[in-house]
Amino acid sequence: MSPALTRRHLLRLGGATFLVAGTSGWSLPALAATTVSADLVVYGATSAGIVAAVQMRRMGRTAVILDPGQHVGGLTTGGLGATDSGTSASIGGLAAEFYRRVQVKYVPGPVTPATPLRLSFEPHVAAEVFDDLLTEYAIPVYLGVRLSGVDRSGNRITGLTGSNGQHFTGPMFLDASYEGDLLALAGVSHTVGREANSVYGETVNGTQLRTGHQFTLPVDPYRTPGSAVSGLLPGISGTPVAPNGTGDDLIQAYNFRMCLTRAADRIPFTPPAGYDPADYELLHRYVQAGFAGPFFTTHNVGGGKTDSNNHGAFSTDFIAANHGYPTAGWAQRETIVAEHLRYQQGLMWFLATDPRLPASIRTATAAWGLAPDEFTATGGWSPQVYVREARRMISGYVMTERDCRGSGQVSDPVGLASYTMDSHNCQRVVVNGVVRNEGDVQVGVPGPYPVAYRSIVPTESQCANLLVPVCLSASHIAYGSIRLEPVFMILAQSAATAAVLAIESGQSVQQVDPAALQTRLRQDGQILTWPPGGEGAVTLDNAGLGVTRGGTWLASTAIGGYLGANYEHDDNTGKGETWMRFTPTLPNSGTWTVYLRWTANANRAANVPVDIAHADGVTTRTVDQRSSGSQWVALGTYPFTAGTAGSVLIRTDGTTGYVVADGVRFDPA
Repeated sequence: MSPALTRRHLLRLGGATFLVAGTSGWSLPALAATTVSADLVVYGATSAGIVAAVQMRRMGRTAVILDPGQHVGGLTTGGLGATDSGTSASIGGLAAEFYRRVQVKYVPGPVTPATPLRLSFEPHVAAEVFDDLLTEYAIPVYLGVRLSGVDRSGNRITGLTGSNGQHFTGPMFLDASYEGDLLALAGVSHTVGREANSVYGETVNGTQLRTGHQFTLPVDPYRTPGSAVSGLLPGISGTPVAPNGTGDDLIQAYNFRMCLTRAADRIPFTPPAGYDPADYELLHRYVQAGFAGPFFTTHNVGGGKTDSNNHGAFSTDFIAANHGYPTAGWAQRETIVAEHLRYQQGLMWFLATDPRLPASIRTATAAWGLAPDEFTATGGWSPQVYVREARRMISGYVMTERDCRGSGQVSDPVGLASYTMDSHNCQRVVVNGVVRNEGDVQVGVPGPYPVAYRSIVPTESQCANLLVPVCLSASHIAYGSIRLEPVFMILAQSAATAAVLAIESGQSVQQVDPAALQTRLRQDGQILTWPPGGEGAVTLDNAGLGVTRGGTWLASTAIGGYLGANYEHDDNTGKGETWMRFTPTLPNSGTWTVYLRWTANANRAANVPVDIAHADGVTTRTVDQRSSGSQWVALGTYPFTAGTAGSVLIRTDGTTGYVVADGVRFDPA
């Protein structure tokens, strides 16, 4: 290959855009061939697809990525820069490495296990990290390849055919798309929509008329206020709302994440073609009723930019406009996506200019605009619609609410999830003469929980060489917790690892030995149990039980890699007066290894005194919180008696810099 092709370059091959990533292991004639073969054929250039391909290369195998669109990185590079993570300390493996690589883009240095995870970032920075990985591991990416056929031999896929005639073959295949198109074409069982609570013994699935992102003031739903015969305003369903827990085929709303800025060179909002202010009459009435905002979120991601998302009853979510998307053909999908973009562009124009709105709302909205250096090929708007949910596979293990709540039966974990059981609204309905949103669920989980290997592979009789880490087997509400970009990357790495083991053993993906798979995953940094110490460990979080404190501590999530929902710091004040004690309830007497966790930064104290009170007395250790963050750091092994006699005390005496308190763990030695 020419030295000029040492980075990714765009080529046009048979109507598809092709990205050459690096020079090792591939030659241009082979890449341009009618048939391309690799050990793993990945469908979907999402974050999951890229991570799966990287893992294959790290294990000495080849991989190729094909995608129906023209965008690489999925939502991670598509504006979702404020990463939802749940318990960020449960992110391991390549997913954690990705967020550490992001951190190094902002704070140059080596990427090590002690490098903090940066979970908020600008879209182009995420794109640079993926570009680095694709180049470093010589991974070819074919864009604009829409699947037109799947070749099978018995229960195995033998090849994929693109709409341009390109053919992709290999022993293993992976569906990393948000839509699940490959699994559907392969004949794998799947579903779309919400199960009734009765299907899996759940409590927050199906219809859910609740208070989240809900109208807080009464708003008339009819075109002519008070007149039902005049018809409903746009976007409101005339179907009576079903009782809570009723199943249906509805899915949660989509939108575009916006990268906004207040900079002078921002791209101002403009009206889309066919703009009609009547489309936003419901919002106008809500404002008339007294709602003053906010109308969208403005989470800072760096560079004076935001990741702006849906907020409230009427916002960037185009509620109910996506119901046909999961199973639609490409022409219909393009129409649905275009309608979403038109809706959101019109919404921002309406908020910024409509003379019926208070000047305060118009001025506040117009102060924002699109970042001029992001998504330059699409006018500042992300090319990736937020597909929050589409098809979901049905396999030998369906992840459900029970798993999210920590009472599932996962014996074959390949990663952890930890986010709230979350669903955006699915429809607008009329209840007692006023408009209501339906479908929003926000129910927390007690902590990180395992995701089953069986949930990312189909039933063997249906397909023996396909892995599905994105549209995995889960109920609607469990998927709402699992559906995070870090989790997709975690599961993709585990899936690719299983693919290699299946190739090497000559087995189906269903026959891969879970123990052997888990051994390799742990070697590669995956976290499979919580707490990470495994069986018998006792873990205390700063926000949990067994913690007492003195002085003033401030909660923060600024640096990723913390345990639980946040960590706390002393604000670099109150030295000697501020302390935090972690007192475990140990189940038995014996020798225990004590670990401490913090998030590192250059502004941290280098001389934090930590007192370990144990059966033989008190041992003081000094830790440097400028480094070794976001990991468990051993402070030694000590004898403890059963019960609450032992403790770990973090002090601020004599410290220079911020002191962090996050978590303490006791492992039986």
